[in-house]
Amino acid sequence: MEKSRPDIEHLLAIMARLRDRERGCPWDARQDFDSIAPYTIEEAYEVADAIQRRDFDDLRDELGDLLFQVAFHARMAEEAGHFDFNGVVDAITDKLTRRHPHVFGDVRYASAEEQSRAWEELKARERAGKNADGDTSALAGIARGLPEWRRASKLQERAAAVGFDWPGPQPVLDKLADELEELRMEFAQGADRDRLEDELGDVLFVAVNVARHANVDPAHALRRANAKFERRFRRMESLAAEAGETLAGKSLDGQDALWDRAKAEERGPRRP
Repeated sequence: MEKSRPDIEHLLAIMARLRDRERGCPWDARQDFDSIAPYTIEEAYEVADAIQRRDFDDLRDELGDLLFQVAFHARMAEEAGHFDFNGVVDAITDKLTRRHPHVFGDVRYASAEEQSRAWEELKARERAGKNADGDTSALAGIARGLPEWRRASKLQERAAAVGFDWPGPQPVLDKLADELEELRMEFAQGADRDRLEDELGDVLFVAVNVARHANVDPAHALRRANAKFERRFRRMESLAAEAGETLAGKSLDGQDALWDRAKAEERGPRRP
C-alpha cells in the first residue's frame, strides 16, 4: 500500500487491508469483538501508565494503539452491517454537543454545582431512553465489564446523586474502621473463605468510597502504591547485593531493616 499523509482515512484503509480475508493478516482477519476487547482494555491501561510516568513520547504511541483499537472495532462493526467509523465519530460529537448546551447553545448555569446537577439529569434522561427493559433504577446502565473498583465508584456516585451519601469523609473513615474490625473478627474466628471474601469486599468497597470523598482516583492511588513498593523492594535487593548477600538469604528482621533504609533514603535527611 502506497504511504500517504498520516490521517484517519489512511489508518482506516490499513485496518481494512489487515482484515482482508485474502490479502490481509490472518491473525487480524480471524478476530472478533470478544477476542479484541481484552486488548482494548489493556491499551487503555497502557495510556494511563504512560501518563503516570509523564513519558509523552510513549503516551503518543499508546494513544495511537488505543485509536487503532477503536478503528478495529469499527471495522468489524462495518463488516457486520452495524455501523462504521464515521458512525462512531457522529455519536460522540452529537453526545458532546448535547451534553454541553452552555457551550454550544444558549443555556447558562449560575454555578458549577448547577451545571453538575444538569449534567447528571441529562445523563439520567439518556439512560432512561436506552433502557428497553424498563429498568428505572438510578443504578441502571452501569457496565458490568468495568473493573470492579471503577464499578464500585460509579455505584456510589449514582447513589450520591439522589442524596444517598455520607455527609463527609470522617463518617466514611469511621465505617472503614468498623469494616476492618469485622474482618479481624472473621480471621480470629477462623472464618471460611466465603465469609472472609464477603468482609474483605466490604472493606474494599468502603475504601473506594473514602477515595471518592477525597476526590482521589483509587486506581491512580493504587498505581502510586504499586510503584512505591516496587521502587523500595528493588532498592532492598540492591542494598543486599552491595553487602554481598541476597534478599532471600536474609531473615525477615533483616529484610525489614533494608526496607526501612530504602524508605529513609527516599525521605532524605531529617530536618534539624
